[in-house]
Amino acid sequence: MKEKAPKSLRLHIGIFGRANVGKSSLLNLIAGHETALVSPVPGTTTDAVEKTMELLPVGPVVFIDTAGIDDKSELGHLRVKNTRKIFERTEAALLVCEAGIFGGYERELLREFDERKIPALIVFNKEDLLENRKEFEKDFLQKGREFIFSNARDASKRDETVNKIKDFLMRIQGGKKEKSILSHLLPAGGLAVFIIPIDKEAPKGRIILPQVMAIRDLLDADKSSICITEKNWPEILSKLSVKPDLVVCDSQVADLMVSRAPKDIKCTTFSIIFSGFKGEMAEFAAAAALVNKLKPSDKIGILEACSHHPIEDDIGRVKLPKWLEKKAGGKLEIDVFSGRKMPEELEKYKLLINCGGCMLTGAEMKNRQEKARKISIPLTNYGMAIGACFGVLERLLEPFPEALKAYRENL
Repeated sequence: MKEKAPKSLRLHIGIFGRANVGKSSLLNLIAGHETALVSPVPGTTTDAVEKTMELLPVGPVVFIDTAGIDDKSELGHLRVKNTRKIFERTEAALLVCEAGIFGGYERELLREFDERKIPALIVFNKEDLLENRKEFEKDFLQKGREFIFSNARDASKRDETVNKIKDFLMRIQGGKKEKSILSHLLPAGGLAVFIIPIDKEAPKGRIILPQVMAIRDLLDADKSSICITEKNWPEILSKLSVKPDLVVCDSQVADLMVSRAPKDIKCTTFSIIFSGFKGEMAEFAAAAALVNKLKPSDKIGILEACSHHPIEDDIGRVKLPKWLEKKAGGKLEIDVFSGRKMPEELEKYKLLINCGGCMLTGAEMKNRQEKARKISIPLTNYGMAIGACFGVLERLLEPFPEALKAYRENL
């Protein structure tokens, strides 16, 4: 991932703590300039402040400065609620405390990080105010918690503090192998054909983010792709000296791709690929089986992660509902929700269908699946649902044996 890495592929680092402990000052220290507003007045940070940057040698990251977790002002409960929403996309946490002070708020945050399996580094800020540093350190050394001391308002401390934070981030990334999007599905030197419709969702001069990311993933792995429109499929096969190892299409033309693809060529969609890149594909596949059991009047919740302005032929608001109702044989009760924040009251729905999730981090997507699991509502995604509507999902899941098995077991 280079300098222009999409935000959803960057490591998301949340900065948490009480009001006025120096969270914004720490972000400014890391960035090397004033990114967040700093003031001695509690509650200065209201909405989360994001700073996208290249933190070498860690790589592309997003720091998220949050409001104080102890804000008891009139609007405080809303600020704290918004701060807790940041947990959904946090992959590493910096817990900022005033040196010498560690109480219930900090312990509650650590409990939350542990429960969500978010690695956390405690940053004791304003170290110049601490008198008995050695005694204070003992308790944290005994508990095995990672911590550092700093003074975020002292520019001379920048290199020392930033290097310690980098070391922490490098260590937590050390055990994680970088995940490929689809290059692992192709052999060395393999070839994929991408069928990309040119429609209103891809204005002239642009193709959508998942397709760009897929092309780049193959380039990074020294593998090749050919991009065509659905009009050129399958004629392109006659022009190739070798058969492609994989054909990938936009979900809305999946039935066309499958109907004209030789049986010995594996096929899938961008949305299905991203269901495995961002979340647990087998869970999405198992939930997709419910599409085949829909009946008129069933309640469906459609979850769009981004808040784009809908167009007249919008996939989530127009096309997908139409295909679902055709499959169910009658009118369904369908509600569409947009934005990164997952709605809280979803128990009334028989099935939830998430978008491809190109704007979500892997942590956010897995959190959505976990929430659906807790309320026992199946959650699938656009590509899976559309494939089931068209009756071709089994073919689209052939490159993914575990997901195919999960789908078949739940039919």
